[in-house]
Amino acid sequence: MQFNVAGASIYGYSGGRSWQTGQPTSVFIHGVLNDHSAWILQSRYLAHHGWNVLAIDLPGHGRSAGQPPETVEQGADFVAALLDAAGIARAALIGHSWGSLIALEAASRLRDRISHAALVGTAFPMRVSAALLDAAQNEPLKAIAMINQFSRSTLAPPPSALGPGTWVDGASIALNKRILAGNRQVNLLHTGFTACDRYAGGLEAVTKLSCPLLFVLGQVDQMTPPKAAQGLIEQARAQGQSVQVVSVPVGHHEMTEAPEGTLAALRGFLNST
Repeated sequence: MQFNVAGASIYGYSGGRSWQTGQPTSVFIHGVLNDHSAWILQSRYLAHHGWNVLAIDLPGHGRSAGQPPETVEQGADFVAALLDAAGIARAALIGHSWGSLIALEAASRLRDRISHAALVGTAFPMRVSAALLDAAQNEPLKAIAMINQFSRSTLAPPPSALGPGTWVDGASIALNKRILAGNRQVNLLHTGFTACDRYAGGLEAVTKLSCPLLFVLGQVDQMTPPKAAQGLIEQARAQGQSVQVVSVPVGHHEMTEAPEGTLAALRGFLNST
């Protein structure tokens, strides 16, 4: 599906199903150097089980035109504009890594327009090392190799993710390279990492939420270690908010390394709150 958002053509994957009036809507937001395909299993399942689905390519990524967000706040502005352009009155936001920060910030601004916020592979602050920022700017292919080494804990996922024997490390590297090469005007790797590193509004955003929260955290995640999400979790609980935390025994790419566990967490969260 294509939407005109602020004059740019934005792509959203519908999970292979047309939208149905009266069904709830879920919006999936990918991380740095990714696109809608990061959510392939989870988005298709929801689309075939009672949800309207919009797994987006952020502006300047994949099939979407426009200027890529340079900050988390700009990403949240985009989400708000997308909901307006698509005529979505209320939605669940599901974000991974950088996308989780965008989902959090957007949910804090849109409040009652957001029914649920699911943060996968999240952290706050989401610091990026100086060495990785430098590599992202000056040697992006080296940086891609670094982040995939830090992100992955398995070589092949269960059969439900892409297919039996899929080389998840190689598939991720290929996707990262394709997204990077697809935009010659902006270094999407450095821009995304800088946005993560500089975002300072996480704790304040949590205090403004009016929806339940889900955290899906990888037990051996080296990019966003589970302990780095504890500040957000504690702040939300201190506010009396509904909080669920699910731990899966993988690294930073929960959607492909623990596809069924991640789906089960999302399904239970969306259906129980």
